Amino acid sequence: MLVANVSFSANSGDEHPEGITQARTLYFNIMQFIDIKAIHAHSASAIDDAVAKVFEHGRYINGPEVYELEATLGEFLGGSHCIAVASGTMALEVALRALKIGPGDEVITTPFTWISTAETIALVGATPVFADIEADTYNIDPKEVEKVITPKTRAIISVNLFGQMADYPALEAIAEKHGLKIIEDAAQSFGAEQNGRKSGTIGAVACTSFFPAKPLGGYGDGGAIFTTDEAMAEDLRAITNHGGKVREYHHLLGTNGRCDSLQAAVVQAKFANFRDEEIALRQKVGQRYSDALKDSVSVPAIHPGNTHIYAQYTIRVKDRKSLGDALKAKDIPSAVYYRKCLHQQPVFGELSCAKKTFPNAEKATQEVISLPFHPYLTEADQDHIIETVIEHENA
Repeated sequence: MLVANVSFSANSGDEHPEGITQARTLYFNIMQFIDIKAIHAHSASAIDDAVAKVFEHGRYINGPEVYELEATLGEFLGGSHCIAVASGTMALEVALRALKIGPGDEVITTPFTWISTAETIALVGATPVFADIEADTYNIDPKEVEKVITPKTRAIISVNLFGQMADYPALEAIAEKHGLKIIEDAAQSFGAEQNGRKSGTIGAVACTSFFPAKPLGGYGDGGAIFTTDEAMAEDLRAITNHGGKVREYHHLLGTNGRCDSLQAAVVQAKFANFRDEEIALRQKVGQRYSDALKDSVSVPAIHPGNTHIYAQYTIRVKDRKSLGDALKAKDIPSAVYYRKCLHQQPVFGELSCAKKTFPNAEKATQEVISLPFHPYLTEADQDHIIETVIEHENA
């Protein structure tokens, strides 16, 4: 009997969303939330060749594949410096360290995201400060950001949630006015654009993740940091390599944040298909969903000038549990990102902002649900999902 292991999605880091319809093994004909096997099939030969080369040369750390990937992604982003790292979480932490953010500093971010974004702020000794989100895009609201700026504020980490870039014209104006740095968390939006600017090119530093379920994912942990500042790039690279540019000379406090050669080889091999086919297919599937569902549920709102990469196709409904049960009854998996805001997490309970309310973020935690999504989701499966949602919501 043929069976297949199921792979599930994740945000910036290593999370597994609560509420996802799970099973250890499923028949091949059962729909998956994100079909990583289907995505793999379109690059399998290139991946096999790339991985074989790593085994041949044996340079598993700092092998040529790492530098090839950095060059490829940097060129894709118009000439940015790219530093491949061990994970999306590591990318954020190294970015904060390179910006010399630490004890006594505050960094503003969203309460509606995976914990990596805020935990890295705390890990460098700074204080996370939350600002509410826009109700329609789920991205951080620039108006709310400006309300919480203090003399201690040093930076803004903006998360491009679910695959659409935040309102960067407004955030950049605020940052310039107050002398702040922007760190773009592009883990869910890599491949998206805003007014012709690619995700990964915004701010002092941008970060992404190669977690397997990301739009551009590897087969384990990995990530990358991007900047147009050459001096910043040198510091970022040094920090990921124990704080040194020359072996056994450590001028910065660093860490082991390197991306290994095998993961770099996988992402490099997958990139051509991602660039040439998957970005367009993701947008096609997302638009087809929205066209069919827009009269029954709240579908993703795309702001003017933006494109959407749909890291997750997330809708909003009044009775999420009921819809989730209806989907499950039809063998359709679903997921919830996120059931609890970061200011409600026990680890941040001592923060002054933990006592505040963030109405848009808190409401989103009660109403959002994500549908199966990947670039090779068949129209037959899309129709099955669409019909189930419409039948339930219009009952």
